[in-house]
Amino acid sequence: MNRVIVIAILLFFQSFTWAQEYEQIIAKENIVNDTFFNKYIIEDKFRWLEDINSTQTKEWIEYQNQMSKVYLTKASNTTNSYITIDNYAVTEFRYTKKMGNYYFHYAYYNAHATPALFFQSSLNGDGAVLVDPNFISLKDNITLNGYSVSKDSKLLAYRFSRNGSDWNEIKVISLQTGLHKEDHLTGIKFSNIEWMGDGFFYSTFSQDAQFGETKGQRVFYHTIGTDQQQDKLIFERKNNLSLLFSYLTSSDEQYFILNEKNVQTEIMNIFYIDYKSDNPSIKPLITNQKSDIDVLDSHDGKFIANTLHDSNNGSIVEIDPANPYKWRAIAPGFSEALLLKAIPFKDRIVAIYQSNQRPIITIYDYSGTILFTLTMPMGSSVKGFSGNSSDEEMLYYYTSFISPPVVYKFNIKTFKKQLTTQTKASFTIDDIEYKEVEYLSKDSVAVPMILVYEKGIKLDGKNPTVLKAYGGFDIVEPPTFDPGIVYFIKSGGIFAFANIRGGGDKGIKWAKAGKGKNKQKSFDDFIAAAEYLINNNYTSKDKLAATGASNGGLVVAAATIQRPDLFKAVVPVVAPLDMLRFEQFTAGHWWIDEYGTVKDSVSFTRLNNFSPYHNVKEEINYPSMLVVTSDNDDRVPPFHSFKFVARLQGRSAQKNPILLRIEKNSGHNGASTWTSSVREEADIYGFIMNELMKK
Repeated sequence: MNRVIVIAILLFFQSFTWAQEYEQIIAKENIVNDTFFNKYIIEDKFRWLEDINSTQTKEWIEYQNQMSKVYLTKASNTTNSYITIDNYAVTEFRYTKKMGNYYFHYAYYNAHATPALFFQSSLNGDGAVLVDPNFISLKDNITLNGYSVSKDSKLLAYRFSRNGSDWNEIKVISLQTGLHKEDHLTGIKFSNIEWMGDGFFYSTFSQDAQFGETKGQRVFYHTIGTDQQQDKLIFERKNNLSLLFSYLTSSDEQYFILNEKNVQTEIMNIFYIDYKSDNPSIKPLITNQKSDIDVLDSHDGKFIANTLHDSNNGSIVEIDPANPYKWRAIAPGFSEALLLKAIPFKDRIVAIYQSNQRPIITIYDYSGTILFTLTMPMGSSVKGFSGNSSDEEMLYYYTSFISPPVVYKFNIKTFKKQLTTQTKASFTIDDIEYKEVEYLSKDSVAVPMILVYEKGIKLDGKNPTVLKAYGGFDIVEPPTFDPGIVYFIKSGGIFAFANIRGGGDKGIKWAKAGKGKNKQKSFDDFIAAAEYLINNNYTSKDKLAATGASNGGLVVAAATIQRPDLFKAVVPVVAPLDMLRFEQFTAGHWWIDEYGTVKDSVSFTRLNNFSPYHNVKEEINYPSMLVVTSDNDDRVPPFHSFKFVARLQGRSAQKNPILLRIEKNSGHNGASTWTSSVREEADIYGFIMNELMKK
């Protein structure tokens, strides 16, 4: 074909495509019927989309991406979201983390590259590049996921992944020469790196195919300079998919401590190795415990741990290996404050609590005396605590939804804090305020919610509003700086974050009240939050959007399917959406305690009643929706989103746009470079604002 004709056809097609506001996409149906308990027949029209490598799935994905890119680019241009968010994202700060004798930080040096790891011998100066992930592979998108320094500060082991996968590899580099060792470990997943002597502990899993079940965790010890095949197996269990291990080495290198938790029964066992004993071998410390016990370090030959159970919101205790069931309380649990974190130092313990959506830093001595307390503003968080156990100073940073991190050096003896570097931003937050409210859920339980907006905003029911939540896995979702939120608020919007049940924001009882047999209460809490915002004239159903990621994406999608009348625009991100099949893939079997299982008839009924994919109604025109996923998400496989979108799009009643955005060469955490991260934020908030501006 003549080259000029080809160009003309392409230009015509491009202009025609750009002219389209939204085109409904009808996916083919290939029905598979599943029978449960010889009674329930469940129809799955789009099972074929689970084969993400088939030609027809790839063609469907490509068409979805083309159509959503056109729509989202137009929305971004209309709302000016990309340029504005890109500007707000430019903040100058450096979170430096101390390990051993050195200071480390991640930094972008190129907008199209993933962050590199820098290191330096003091807090002053810019540091030098230690590990540049952009040179590890020419074909894969490499992301650094963590690092650990040997006790003598000579070596650093770091984890990295390819294309956003949860599967990691480990390499080792000399901090004295900057040269890599030959060590290269693979098959790493959900693993930390714990040094001891001339090597470190790590864990591996096995998995059948890309999205098969992740199983068979094994903990190994690797000696530097040896092949991975020679690594010593430290701990494993045969044929139990419900067990997960976590572990650490004590700062004095005397102990290796391993936690074994059954994620379905919540029973915990703790084992340890005393490397100063005559015959170091793994021994049980505490067995068959219902409490959540997290050993933090050793102090004078005893273990320091925090505990969390139904009767308190977290306490700090001392455990003597010689008498492990008789604990000495150092810091008791508080009814109105949740213990988030505890960091033992030589003669101090730093504890971080949360009370009424405010973080509190408290310093104890080992007798349990409170030496210092600092309460932070509502809607903020303190993170990134670092420092060696023998240090008198630690580093941490303060942040919020609209405040970039501010990094402090804090002396745990004098209690004086010092700003390390001035954080610079391209915007001001003096005109933005926080408000804490409580609303009643369906069962009359009071749920806390934080609202963020510009001062003096008029509550006339016409304000664009974004409602967000997480609400799962006992997780406390701390406020984190998000330039997209700044953009939305400065565009006249209200940002609302609801601390719904299922999350850990008010302790373990709060979490249990929204999981398993109570999971519907998470959705009820979210729905009640939307009703509160509408009934109290913050917004209206035509100005309200909802978004959430991972479990939060499930909450958003389930609430929308159950109450489509409440929302104008909805953005579920990397969400599990087919709740009858989630446990068959990757880490899904570890989520049974949170969601339930189709292997139990009562649990199956609950799952079938709230699974977003299975509860789409033929006759309903659901709100405008942007479903966001990543093509290499091997935690929540992308076909959850594929099937949900196909189901929504394939109905004649659907008039509002249903879009699918697929981040390429990425995993559960989404975009990784500066440019791709800004683009993702701009697409999400540009879509939301564009839909809320419509009449």
